[in-house]
Amino acid sequence: RGHMNSRIQKLPPEVYNRIAAGEVIQRPANAVKELIENCLDAKSTQIIITLAQGGLSLLQIQDNGHGIQKDDLDIVCERHTTSKLSKYDDLKQITTYGFRGEALASISHVARVMITSMTPSSSCAYKAKYKDGKLIPMTPGEKAIPKACAGVPGTIISIEEMFYNVPARCKSIKNPSEEHQQVVSVVSKYAIHNSGVSFSCKKQGEAATDVQTPAKNTVSDNIRAIYGHSVSRELLHLNNTTLNLPNDPTTGPVSGSFEAYFTNANFNMKKLVFILFINHRLVEAKTLRTLIDTLYAKHLPKGTHPFVYLSLSLPPHHVDVNVHPTKQEVRFLHEDTILDQIKESIEAQLSSSLSSRTFLTQAVLPGAGTLPVAPSSSSTTTTTTTTTTTTTSTTSTPSSAAPTPSTNVRVDPKMRPLTHFMTPIDSTTNNNKDTTTDGDSTTNNQDDNNNHDNNYDDGGDGGG
Repeated sequence: RGHMNSRIQKLPPEVYNRIAAGEVIQRPANAVKELIENCLDAKSTQIIITLAQGGLSLLQIQDNGHGIQKDDLDIVCERHTTSKLSKYDDLKQITTYGFRGEALASISHVARVMITSMTPSSSCAYKAKYKDGKLIPMTPGEKAIPKACAGVPGTIISIEEMFYNVPARCKSIKNPSEEHQQVVSVVSKYAIHNSGVSFSCKKQGEAATDVQTPAKNTVSDNIRAIYGHSVSRELLHLNNTTLNLPNDPTTGPVSGSFEAYFTNANFNMKKLVFILFINHRLVEAKTLRTLIDTLYAKHLPKGTHPFVYLSLSLPPHHVDVNVHPTKQEVRFLHEDTILDQIKESIEAQLSSSLSSRTFLTQAVLPGAGTLPVAPSSSSTTTTTTTTTTTTTSTTSTPSSAAPTPSTNVRVDPKMRPLTHFMTPIDSTTNNNKDTTTDGDSTTNNQDDNNNHDNNYDDGGDGGG
C-alpha cells in the first residue's frame, strides 16, 4: 500500500477542489451540460457551441442571456457561489437548473477558463481569466481584475486544455471523435426539449454544423432536424397528459403531467434512443428505460428498439435533485404510480396506431420478368421442360407483372439451368455456310451439331 500518515490532516484547497472537480467534470460532455444549463437559467434564446478535439483543446459556449455583472466576475469561479438559492429550504421549490455553484469552479480546476460577459445595461463587455477557482491577470504582471473590451449582450465562456493537470484522466480519453459525438448527443437532447431556443454545435474552423435548430422550431421539427425524417414521420404524440398523484397530507391534492413523442410500430432501430427530462432536467432513470423496452417488446422485432422523448412535470417538492454529483439522476415520490400511468397512456396510443402497418418493399427494375414457380417433385421432367420454355419466352417478351416474394429466390436448380443464360448456335445457318466452303467438312459439322443438340436438350432451342 502507498504511504499513509498516522495523523488526520486537512487537505490543501487545491487538492480537494481538484478531487471534487474530477467527480463533476468527468468528460467534456459533462462540462457542456453544466454550461448549457447556465445559459438556459440566464434566459438565453441562442446558444452556440464550438469544439476542437472533442472539447479537450477548446470548448467555447456563447449565449445571448442577461450576462454577468462586472462585480460578480471576481467570484464567479469560486466554489459554492450561485445566484439560484440562498438557504437549504430553497431546494424544495427549486426551478432552476443550477443550485450548487460548482460547475464553473470545477471546470476552472481542470482547465484554463476565460469569461467574456456583457449585461444589457452595461456600456461594454468585460473579460477575465481563471485558474483553480481564482481570478488571475490577463497577462503576467497585470492586476487580477476584469478587463473592459468590446462585446455584445450575453456571455462567452472559453475552456482550453481540459484535464491538462490531470494526466491520468487525459490519457484515459483516447478518442476525441467519441468525445465530440458525446457532446453532440447532449446538445441534441437539450435542443429537442428547449424548442424555443436556437442551438448550434460545430467543430472549430468548419462551416458545417452538427446540430442546428432555429428558435421558431417545434419539438417535432427539432426531432426531424436531428434524427431525420425516418423518425419524425412515424411519431406519435401525447400532449400534457395528466398524472393523478396521491394527495399530499400537508398541501392537499397534487398532480403532474407529461408530454411524449414516441415512434409507432412501423419504426425500429438497433439501439434505444430514450430522452428523459424531469422538471426540465436531463436525467436517466433505469426503471423508465426498462418500462419502454418491455412495452415495445411485443410490437417490434426482437433486438430492435424505438425512439422515445419523455418530459415529466412533477411538483418540485416531490423531486430530490441532489442525489448525484453530475445531477444525472433524480428521485421522485410515487414512482410506481407514475410509471403505471405512463405505460397505460403510451400503450393505448400504440394500440390505436396498429390498425395500419407499413412495410418496406424493394422496387422492381423496368423490364424485369417474373421467375417461374418451383416445380413439384412428381413431375420433374415435364415441369422442367415447361419451365425452360416459359423462361425463354419471358426473356424475349418481359412480363409486366411484378414478382411476388415467393418467386424472388430460386429453390430448384432445374428452374433456370446454366444454359438459360447462353444463346444456342443456329445449326442450319452453320451447315449452309460450311457446305459452301468445304464439302468434306459438312458431315463433320452436322455430327458436331447433332452432339450439340443432345448436350443442350434442356437449354431451349436445339437447332437442327
